[in-house]
Amino acid sequence: MYATELAAESATYMRPSFWPTTHDILPPYLQYGGPTAWKTRAALAATLVPTYGIYAGYELVEDVARPGVEEQIDNEKYELKDRRWSDYEEGGPKAGQSLAPYLSAINQIRRDHPCLHWLRNLHLHHVDDENVMAFSKRRDVGGRDDVILVVANLDPHATRETQVHLDMAALGLRQDESFVAQDLISGASWHWGEHNFVRLGPDSEPVHIIHIRRL
Repeated sequence: MYATELAAESATYMRPSFWPTTHDILPPYLQYGGPTAWKTRAALAATLVPTYGIYAGYELVEDVARPGVEEQIDNEKYELKDRRWSDYEEGGPKAGQSLAPYLSAINQIRRDHPCLHWLRNLHLHHVDDENVMAFSKRRDVGGRDDVILVVANLDPHATRETQVHLDMAALGLRQDESFVAQDLISGASWHWGEHNFVRLGPDSEPVHIIHIRRL
């Protein structure tokens, strides 16, 4: 995986910035994946590396491509774009159609968890379904571990059910230890251990961003 390469030796001279899309990056995954794909790309960009960016209008899921080219059909390269942001605010005609609250939640998670401010602490975990990925970041903060586990369904079209097998040592836990897994996106929490069932997809949320706490 590219992110593991960045987190290894190249981290001595490279400081990556991940952007889920820009004015001239609109791959088929975003053209046809709907809001689920846009949530997934944003969550991964925000948690895999310390620095990420969001192109203007990303929260509006601007997924119509210019024919024959992987870029938005109407973007700032060709026109001054009035997105009428107030239409998407509470009481507006398009209220509830923006991903702005989701992006705000991700940014708050990044502020609250210093482990996401580092590059080299990326650790992958095994998942039975190849369409689902799991990785963690861990950092000592004032004598306590700050640990975030991300589990993402990379298939925006289908809900996936699978088992995630955690490298407990990478989380600072014993192999037989259980812990509280709190999903910082949905607010749900579970008692997890080394092996855990997950269900992710467009009918709920495509990504768990989990804060791990000892019992």
